[in-house]
Amino acid sequence: MNRYPNCSTNRTQIWSHYLVLALGIPQLAINIASVIFNCTVIFTRIATKELHKPISVLFCNLAFSDLFTSFSGFWISMLFITNPDITIFGSKDMLAPYAFYTVSILSTIYNLVSIGIECYLAVAESMRTRFRVTRNHSVAAVLINQVLAFFLGCLPLMGWNCLSMEKNLSVLYSPFCVDYLIFITIPNVVVAFLIPLFTYLRIIIILRKRKLRMKACGQATGTYKSAEIQVARTSIFIWLLALISYAPVFAGVIFDAINKQCHIDLYPGVYIFRNCTAMLITTNCLGNPIIYALKAKTVGAKLKALKCLFTAHVRACTLENI
Repeated sequence: MNRYPNCSTNRTQIWSHYLVLALGIPQLAINIASVIFNCTVIFTRIATKELHKPISVLFCNLAFSDLFTSFSGFWISMLFITNPDITIFGSKDMLAPYAFYTVSILSTIYNLVSIGIECYLAVAESMRTRFRVTRNHSVAAVLINQVLAFFLGCLPLMGWNCLSMEKNLSVLYSPFCVDYLIFITIPNVVVAFLIPLFTYLRIIIILRKRKLRMKACGQATGTYKSAEIQVARTSIFIWLLALISYAPVFAGVIFDAINKQCHIDLYPGVYIFRNCTAMLITTNCLGNPIIYALKAKTVGAKLKALKCLFTAHVRACTLENI
């Protein structure tokens, strides 16, 4: 049964060549820039021999995920430029690129969540928990993330697609089915928003509690205040980047689920929006190396120094009270 029984089956060329180039060339450029940035991160981590650190394992895997996203995004962009109409009406040629694109995006989301949890555990370690994240834990998290992302992203290749039926066919991401998009998008986008929000808020709260304890002991808190501000800014930037990158995809899937209009009726506005969401996701892949490989390194060093400072001050405060 056709989901759009009143729509024409005529699939003549509808894309404007100028519009295709205006959308396709920036996508290619952003994907190429993302490949360069993430390759730099990977080679830097390997060259500096930092992979023995748990967080470096997660950073490197995040760069690999972003690199995979950029490659699959480049593949989709090339298909869009050479044959843009198959991105509207769907084709078997789009199935594998979309599936690998989904795998890479899911892998990126799971890595971002893992990094947030690792940072939280590292900061909270000296407060109440005695659990220490090791390299083996990070490697295990990487393997679980990759297997889960690969399994969920490749479900369309295993048969959950609408190549042979149009009952649940997506108008934005044909030949994917709408029910698959809902299943894969809504829970993962919620995870991408809520867990990092919780972990980074907890980090800020822990730093504030430590500052108050040091103040009660009569110690200077200027350094902690500076760290708190820097961590807060970086955390907000990370969360906003994820929000800007994934919220439009979430909105697009919701629109896809409730839409009753024909493909041709949605051209060009909705399909321009779809291509812009792809550019935002690739922009996230560009932003991740800057945030996690540069800013996070500075913040991490400051937090490590503050942890030692806090421990020493607590010991001094305890001795004074004895």
